[in-house]
Amino acid sequence: MSTTNNQQETTEQKVEQATVQSMKFIEKYKKQMLSGVIAVVVIALAFFAYDKFYKEPRHQDALAQMFAAEQYFRTDSFALALNGDGNSLGFEDIIKEYGKNAGAAVYMYAGISAMHLNEYEKAIGFLKKYNGEDPILKARALCNIGDCYAGLANLNEAAGYYMKAAAEADNIYAANYLLKAGIMYEESGNKAEALKQYQKIKDSYPQSEEGFQIDKYIERVKMSK
Repeated sequence: MSTTNNQQETTEQKVEQATVQSMKFIEKYKKQMLSGVIAVVVIALAFFAYDKFYKEPRHQDALAQMFAAEQYFRTDSFALALNGDGNSLGFEDIIKEYGKNAGAAVYMYAGISAMHLNEYEKAIGFLKKYNGEDPILKARALCNIGDCYAGLANLNEAAGYYMKAAAEADNIYAANYLLKAGIMYEESGNKAEALKQYQKIKDSYPQSEEGFQIDKYIERVKMSK
Protein backbone atom coordinates (compact mmCIF):
# COMPACT_ATOMS: atom_id res chain seq x y z
CA MET A 1 0.00 0.00 0.00
CA SER A 2 2.85 2.31 0.96
CA THR A 3 4.54 1.57 -2.33
CA THR A 4 1.37 2.47 -4.22
CA ASN A 5 1.05 5.76 -2.34
CA ASN A 6 4.67 6.62 -3.04
CA GLN A 7 4.18 5.92 -6.76
CA GLN A 8 1.07 8.09 -6.79
CA GLU A 9 2.86 10.93 -5.04
CA THR A 10 5.78 10.65 -7.47
CA THR A 11 3.41 10.79 -10.43
CA GLU A 12 1.58 13.82 -9.01
CA GLN A 13 4.90 15.57 -8.41
CA LYS A 14 5.96 14.95 -12.01
CA VAL A 15 2.64 16.29 -13.30
CA GLU A 16 2.95 19.35 -11.07
CA GLN A 17 6.54 19.98 -12.20
CA ALA A 18 5.53 19.62 -15.84
CA THR A 19 2.66 22.04 -15.33
CA VAL A 20 4.92 24.59 -13.68
CA GLN A 21 7.47 24.28 -16.46
CA SER A 22 4.75 24.68 -19.06
CA MET A 23 3.43 27.80 -17.35
CA LYS A 24 6.94 29.25 -17.20
CA PHE A 25 7.44 28.44 -20.88
CA ILE A 26 4.14 30.07 -21.83
CA GLU A 27 4.89 33.12 -19.70
CA LYS A 28 8.38 33.48 -21.17
CA TYR A 29 7.32 33.09 -24.79
CA LYS A 30 3.78 34.44 -24.50
CA LYS A 31 4.50 37.39 -26.75
CA GLN A 32 6.06 35.25 -29.49
CA MET A 33 3.30 32.62 -29.22
CA LEU A 34 0.58 35.23 -29.36
CA SER A 35 2.26 36.86 -32.35
CA GLY A 36 2.34 33.48 -34.06
CA VAL A 37 -1.37 32.92 -33.48
CA ILE A 38 -2.15 36.42 -34.73
CA ALA A 39 -0.03 35.80 -37.81
CA VAL A 40 -1.94 32.61 -38.61
CA VAL A 41 -5.28 34.37 -38.15
CA VAL A 42 -4.16 37.29 -40.29
CA ILE A 43 -3.06 34.93 -43.06
CA ALA A 44 -6.34 32.99 -42.85
CA LEU A 45 -8.34 36.22 -42.96
CA ALA A 46 -6.27 37.41 -45.91
CA PHE A 47 -7.16 34.29 -47.87
CA PHE A 48 -10.80 34.65 -46.85
CA ALA A 49 -10.80 38.29 -47.91
CA TYR A 50 -9.16 37.40 -51.22
CA ASP A 51 -11.82 34.77 -51.95
CA LYS A 52 -14.74 36.85 -50.66
CA PHE A 53 -13.90 40.37 -51.79
CA TYR A 54 -11.63 39.83 -54.81
CA LYS A 55 -11.79 36.37 -56.33
CA GLU A 56 -15.54 35.81 -55.99
CA PRO A 57 -16.56 39.24 -57.36
CA ARG A 58 -14.03 38.85 -60.18
CA HIS A 59 -15.61 35.51 -61.02
CA GLN A 60 -19.11 37.01 -61.01
CA ASP A 61 -17.92 39.94 -63.12
CA ALA A 62 -16.31 37.55 -65.60
CA LEU A 63 -19.52 35.52 -65.85
CA ALA A 64 -21.46 38.70 -66.57
CA GLN A 65 -18.96 39.63 -69.30
CA MET A 66 -19.30 36.16 -70.84
CA PHE A 67 -23.06 36.45 -71.41
CA ALA A 68 -22.85 38.22 -74.78
CA ALA A 69 -19.99 35.99 -75.99
CA GLU A 70 -22.00 32.88 -75.10
CA GLN A 71 -24.96 34.19 -77.08
CA TYR A 72 -22.76 34.66 -80.14
CA PHE A 73 -21.30 31.17 -79.61
CA ARG A 74 -24.78 29.59 -79.56
CA THR A 75 -25.61 31.18 -82.92
CA ASP A 76 -22.29 30.02 -84.46
CA SER A 77 -20.99 33.60 -84.64
CA PHE A 78 -17.56 32.39 -83.63
CA ALA A 79 -15.58 35.49 -84.64
CA LEU A 80 -17.78 37.71 -82.44
CA ALA A 81 -17.74 35.12 -79.67
CA LEU A 82 -13.95 34.99 -79.63
CA ASN A 83 -13.07 38.61 -80.39
CA GLY A 84 -16.05 40.59 -79.10
CA ASP A 85 -18.26 43.09 -80.89
CA GLY A 86 -16.72 46.37 -79.76
CA ASN A 87 -19.16 46.77 -76.90
CA SER A 88 -18.82 43.45 -75.10
CA LEU A 89 -15.71 41.34 -74.61
CA GLY A 90 -15.05 38.13 -76.50
CA PHE A 91 -13.72 34.98 -74.86
CA GLU A 92 -10.10 35.81 -75.68
CA ASP A 93 -10.22 39.21 -73.96
CA ILE A 94 -12.14 37.74 -71.02
CA ILE A 95 -9.28 35.28 -70.52
CA LYS A 96 -6.74 38.11 -70.73
CA GLU A 97 -8.71 40.25 -68.26
CA TYR A 98 -9.84 37.64 -65.74
CA GLY A 99 -7.74 34.53 -66.31
CA LYS A 100 -8.81 31.56 -64.20
CA ASN A 101 -11.36 33.72 -62.39
CA ALA A 102 -13.54 33.33 -65.46
CA GLY A 103 -13.80 29.58 -64.82
CA ALA A 104 -12.83 26.53 -66.86
CA ALA A 105 -15.62 26.84 -69.44
CA VAL A 106 -14.17 29.99 -71.00
CA TYR A 107 -11.16 28.02 -72.30
CA MET A 108 -13.45 25.47 -73.94
CA TYR A 109 -15.56 28.23 -75.52
CA ALA A 110 -12.48 30.09 -76.75
CA GLY A 111 -10.84 26.94 -78.09
CA ILE A 112 -13.88 25.78 -80.06
CA SER A 113 -14.45 29.29 -81.43
CA ALA A 114 -10.84 29.57 -82.61
CA MET A 115 -11.02 26.08 -84.10
CA HIS A 116 -14.06 27.03 -86.18
CA LEU A 117 -12.12 30.06 -87.41
CA ASN A 118 -9.28 27.71 -88.49
CA GLU A 119 -6.98 29.31 -85.91
CA TYR A 120 -5.77 25.89 -84.87
CA GLU A 121 -2.63 26.78 -82.92
CA LYS A 122 -4.53 29.34 -80.87
CA ALA A 123 -7.35 26.87 -80.31
CA ILE A 124 -4.93 24.21 -79.06
CA GLY A 125 -3.47 26.70 -76.58
CA PHE A 126 -6.90 27.45 -75.13
CA LEU A 127 -8.11 23.86 -75.05
CA LYS A 128 -5.00 22.59 -73.28
CA LYS A 129 -5.77 25.00 -70.44
CA TYR A 130 -9.26 23.62 -69.97
CA ASN A 131 -9.33 21.84 -66.59
CA GLY A 132 -12.99 21.03 -66.00
CA GLU A 133 -13.87 18.01 -63.86
CA ASP A 134 -16.66 16.49 -65.98
CA PRO A 135 -15.19 13.46 -67.83
CA ILE A 136 -17.47 13.91 -70.86
CA LEU A 137 -16.36 17.52 -71.33
CA LYS A 138 -12.71 16.64 -70.67
CA ALA A 139 -12.97 14.01 -73.39
CA ARG A 140 -14.59 16.55 -75.71
CA ALA A 141 -11.75 19.02 -75.12
CA LEU A 142 -9.19 16.31 -75.97
CA CYS A 143 -11.15 15.43 -79.10
CA ASN A 144 -11.22 19.08 -80.15
CA ILE A 145 -7.44 19.26 -79.73
CA GLY A 146 -7.26 16.23 -82.00
CA ASP A 147 -9.49 18.03 -84.52
CA CYS A 148 -7.09 20.98 -84.49
CA TYR A 149 -4.07 18.76 -85.11
CA ALA A 150 -6.00 17.09 -87.93
CA GLY A 151 -6.62 20.57 -89.36
CA LEU A 152 -2.86 21.14 -89.21
CA ALA A 153 -2.33 17.81 -91.02
CA ASN A 154 -0.47 16.42 -87.99
CA LEU A 155 -2.16 13.03 -88.24
CA ASN A 156 -0.22 11.14 -85.58
CA GLU A 157 -0.73 13.88 -82.98
CA ALA A 158 -4.41 14.01 -83.88
CA ALA A 159 -4.76 10.24 -83.47
CA GLY A 160 -3.04 10.40 -80.10
CA TYR A 161 -5.51 12.96 -78.76
CA TYR A 162 -8.50 11.04 -80.12
CA MET A 163 -7.22 7.98 -78.26
CA LYS A 164 -6.85 10.06 -75.07
CA ALA A 165 -10.43 11.27 -75.52
CA ALA A 166 -11.71 7.70 -75.90
CA ALA A 167 -9.83 6.63 -72.76
CA GLU A 168 -11.13 9.56 -70.69
CA ALA A 169 -14.71 8.29 -70.48
CA ASP A 170 -15.96 4.83 -71.42
CA ASN A 171 -19.30 5.75 -72.98
CA ILE A 172 -20.96 5.79 -76.37
CA TYR A 173 -19.11 8.99 -77.34
CA ALA A 174 -15.87 7.00 -77.27
CA ALA A 175 -16.93 5.26 -80.50
CA ASN A 176 -16.67 8.56 -82.38
CA TYR A 177 -13.22 9.26 -80.95
CA LEU A 178 -12.01 5.78 -81.87
CA LEU A 179 -13.38 6.19 -85.39
CA LYS A 180 -11.52 9.48 -85.79
CA ALA A 181 -8.34 7.88 -84.46
CA GLY A 182 -8.75 4.98 -86.89
CA ILE A 183 -9.17 7.35 -89.83
CA MET A 184 -6.03 9.26 -88.81
CA TYR A 185 -4.05 6.00 -88.54
CA GLU A 186 -5.43 4.85 -91.87
CA GLU A 187 -4.55 8.15 -93.56
CA SER A 188 -1.01 8.00 -92.17
CA GLY A 189 -0.54 4.45 -93.49
CA ASN A 190 -0.78 2.63 -90.16
CA LYS A 191 -3.37 0.10 -91.36
CA ALA A 192 -2.88 -2.32 -88.47
CA GLU A 193 -3.60 0.33 -85.84
CA ALA A 194 -6.56 1.63 -87.83
CA LEU A 195 -8.05 -1.87 -88.00
CA LYS A 196 -7.50 -2.29 -84.27
CA GLN A 197 -9.57 0.81 -83.46
CA TYR A 198 -12.31 -0.10 -85.92
CA GLN A 199 -12.54 -3.57 -84.41
CA LYS A 200 -12.74 -2.05 -80.92
CA ILE A 201 -15.80 -0.07 -82.02
CA LYS A 202 -17.40 -3.23 -83.42
CA ASP A 203 -16.72 -5.17 -80.20
CA SER A 204 -17.35 -2.51 -77.54
CA TYR A 205 -19.86 -0.10 -79.08
CA PRO A 206 -21.94 -2.09 -81.59
CA GLN A 207 -25.11 -0.10 -80.79
CA SER A 208 -23.52 3.27 -81.50
CA GLU A 209 -24.02 5.11 -84.78
CA GLU A 210 -20.39 4.37 -85.61
CA GLY A 211 -20.92 0.71 -84.70
CA PHE A 212 -23.71 0.32 -87.26
CA GLN A 213 -21.43 1.39 -90.11
CA ILE A 214 -18.05 0.16 -88.89
CA ASP A 215 -17.99 -2.96 -91.11
CA LYS A 216 -17.33 -0.86 -94.20
CA TYR A 217 -14.28 0.70 -92.55
CA ILE A 218 -13.00 -2.72 -91.50
CA GLU A 219 -13.49 -4.13 -94.99
CA ARG A 220 -11.82 -1.11 -96.57
CA VAL A 221 -8.68 -1.56 -94.46
CA LYS A 222 -8.59 -5.31 -95.09
CA MET A 223 -8.94 -4.80 -98.83
CA SER A 224 -6.09 -2.26 -98.90
CA LYS A 225 -3.59 -4.39 -96.97
